[in-house]
Amino acid sequence: MKKQIIIGGLAAMLLVVTACSSPAPANKTSTTTNTTTTSTSNTNKTNPPANSNNAAPANTNQTTNTSETKTDAQTAKQDFTLVNATGVEIHSLYITPHEAKDWQEDILGRDTLPSGESVDIKFHRNEKAAMWDLRVEDKDGNSIEWENLNLPEISKVTLHYKDGKAWADTE
Repeated sequence: MKKQIIIGGLAAMLLVVTACSSPAPANKTSTTTNTTTTSTSNTNKTNPPANSNNAAPANTNQTTNTSETKTDAQTAKQDFTLVNATGVEIHSLYITPHEAKDWQEDILGRDTLPSGESVDIKFHRNEKAAMWDLRVEDKDGNSIEWENLNLPEISKVTLHYKDGKAWADTE
């Protein structure tokens, strides 16, 4: 009887240890797409780029897509609201420090940002970079990039696309 209790206890502990030490399932997808890229610079009202092919509505490890309300002491100076006024649903959104060499992960994950809607972009409050690049992609992988956004000076970015031209208004 004692052996059965000991064996049962060991089996239960083994199950608990196995369950607690298993990594959470990762939500990673890898796709290869052809993209058309247009870059613009940040000013309070940017002019449309000279040529842009398709409406292409774009993480750093330190950004999150949340709608939580935080106090000023808890918010990062780079936090901003992104408004999609492109007329195209944004399927991927990337934000990275300007000096970074890659786009890192898609902030939207499995979500999308339909035209006419907005999302609050929250940064880790210890983030120090001021200049950031933003990239959006549509469902076909067409992309548009905005470079050198001075996020500590911006609270809202509204993306537009009309007649083959993309631009962003900042506030």
